[in-house]
Amino acid sequence: MDYASSLLGLLPGSGARRTPGLKELLAKVETYLPPDQVERVREAAEFGAVAHQGQKRLSGEPYIAHPVAAAEILADLHLDADTIVGAILHDVIEDTPIAKEEIAERFGKDVAEIVDGVTKLDQIKFKSREEAQAESFRKMLLAMVRDLRVIMVKLADRTHNMRTIGIMSVPKRRQIARETLDIYAPVAERLGLYSMKLELEDLGFQTLYPQRYRVIERALKRARGNQKEFLSKIEVALNAALAKAGIPAKVASREKHLYSIYRKMRRKSSMLAEIVDVYGLRIVVDSPDTCYRALGVVHSVYRPMPGRFKDYIAIPRVNGYQSLHTMLFGPNAVPIEVQIRTQDMHNIAESGIAAHWKYKSGSQDKDSAQQERARAWLSHLVEMQESGNPEEFIESVKVDLFPDKVYVFTPKGAILRLPRGATVVDFAYAVHTDIGNRCVAAKIDRRLTPLRTVLRNGQTVQIITAKGAQPNPSWVNFVVTAKARSAIRHYLKSLKRSEAIELGRQLLNASLAEFELDIDKVDPKALAATLTEFALRDRDELLEKVGLGERLAPLTARLLLPSGTDASHAHLPLAVAGTEGLLVTYARCCHPIPDDPIIAFMSTGRGIVIHRDACANVEGYDKHPEKWQPVSWQPDLTRYFNSEVRVETRNKVGMLAAVSASIAGTQTNIGHANVEQRDGDVALITLEVEVRDRRHLARIVRTIRRMPEVLHVGRTLARHQSRDKRRPPTK
Repeated sequence: MDYASSLLGLLPGSGARRTPGLKELLAKVETYLPPDQVERVREAAEFGAVAHQGQKRLSGEPYIAHPVAAAEILADLHLDADTIVGAILHDVIEDTPIAKEEIAERFGKDVAEIVDGVTKLDQIKFKSREEAQAESFRKMLLAMVRDLRVIMVKLADRTHNMRTIGIMSVPKRRQIARETLDIYAPVAERLGLYSMKLELEDLGFQTLYPQRYRVIERALKRARGNQKEFLSKIEVALNAALAKAGIPAKVASREKHLYSIYRKMRRKSSMLAEIVDVYGLRIVVDSPDTCYRALGVVHSVYRPMPGRFKDYIAIPRVNGYQSLHTMLFGPNAVPIEVQIRTQDMHNIAESGIAAHWKYKSGSQDKDSAQQERARAWLSHLVEMQESGNPEEFIESVKVDLFPDKVYVFTPKGAILRLPRGATVVDFAYAVHTDIGNRCVAAKIDRRLTPLRTVLRNGQTVQIITAKGAQPNPSWVNFVVTAKARSAIRHYLKSLKRSEAIELGRQLLNASLAEFELDIDKVDPKALAATLTEFALRDRDELLEKVGLGERLAPLTARLLLPSGTDASHAHLPLAVAGTEGLLVTYARCCHPIPDDPIIAFMSTGRGIVIHRDACANVEGYDKHPEKWQPVSWQPDLTRYFNSEVRVETRNKVGMLAAVSASIAGTQTNIGHANVEQRDGDVALITLEVEVRDRRHLARIVRTIRRMPEVLHVGRTLARHQSRDKRRPPTK
């Protein structure tokens, strides 16, 4: 009997006795799922127990205990059977021989997609662990677009791992805790899974900063005794006032969470006592209209603090959270934080997106505003991931997960939510990527303003665009939204690629010209064979490689020739050997001439750039030896090259004419001359002369040096030390 058959032969109920946690899980799902769905959960647990048979966690317990515990976390949220089954099986594809198709056949396509979305990409070899983690997270997010339950399973998986993280080594614990605080807790908040977010934050905080956690925990315990008595008095006062106004309401104190206290201390640079001594209350009423009535009653009992009221009912947070927030001066001027919401708002605040997968007579409210917000965010993530590597994508997601703080208006009155610190350019990209790419100016409240202006709440922003306008690379330095940063980088990468393709076309056509060909007339069979040999997708990618210097144009041209073409004939004489068929540029910083030791460097947009060996500007090229090209001068050259000579003379009338006359006596043409006074007695004359080689230039220098008013003469290069150890051998 093979592995799969052994799974199919399981007897119902046989796994309950040997599967840790299954009894508790079944007890929870039985409270809201019908018997046939409970049986599916039992069958999945038995299937998973056999699939993971022999596998142990670091604690020594059977591995199946972990996925069952993750499923139990989701059962507390009353999620549907497919999500529970997916949680039980979420490690089966990764850690066992079971394939996705087998899961789909036995438990349904939805379960198989959930499991596949959560599965890590351990089978693929990545350049670094960071890239593997980023790519795994990217795959999970893209799977979320198809089914949001993927992230719920992943968050439950991470929650249980954090609960049991103590068995791991300290470096591993810290790494997982940092990832939890940076990514998973903010994702839970963005999807409205508030209770899970709070637990992940506190567990991550306890693991990453154990000493700080203990200090705050002790302080909170000490303060809790006094708070309990104090809060009970406030509750009595508020209940009495609400009852007198005829408002049915539930008033309860809110439990403070350690990580939120820690973050508030850091954000406000406050002492621990200042944060701990703030009291929190929540009032739950029957309707949105009653929320505002209750707010008036609360403000009549305790005086509100100016500027500390937030209306998240009229303008919900991006994760769908709705509530009224107000800060009051309580007895003895003690600050009191009060949240006022309806029961439905409270359910959304606690369960978020999960509230819409709670089992409701077999139907799911898949068109809710909550899900629409989540899907809009995920669609935005898909757009971002198309324009960067995995690490860049994960950084963009981190930026995008911070809570929205700024609410601004379009000219038509639509509200856009942007992170704190967002600029006009962020707003333009939030409207549409094309608007961002083409924006040239903006008006805030009808006044022209710079594009880097930081936006404030309530402003109306109008973007002015121009046809043909392009993103400015400097925008990346001040935009804060992930969408803007990603779109700008994507555009610049595309622009760089198009320039490389155009340069590659020029280089390749120059090499093909001697065979009376160009890239558009190349035999399709020869082109296809060349693409296959270089493992490239299409002609543009080939041209890009040539333009970037990763493929030499002369060699590529020979591969593109029709079969039977004689490519062995000699090239026309060139000034520099080794650059046949390439675009050659002579560096103006050092003016190389024949007989100079030279070095060639591949440059996008300029082809092969020839420098003198001692040029100070090639110092940084040592880090890119793959872009160096071995070159040497052709013998018996008859053409002229530009060189620059610097002459220091006494500052007398007519010195430029005298020096020019001396050079003219050597039968040399002067292309350009410039005079600059160093001080009252010395003048600097810079001359650009046309010479055949170094011997010709030496004759010019000797002639100038004989002049009695000349103090110094030489070529325009301050640095002459040898670079032989770093330079590739010349031909």
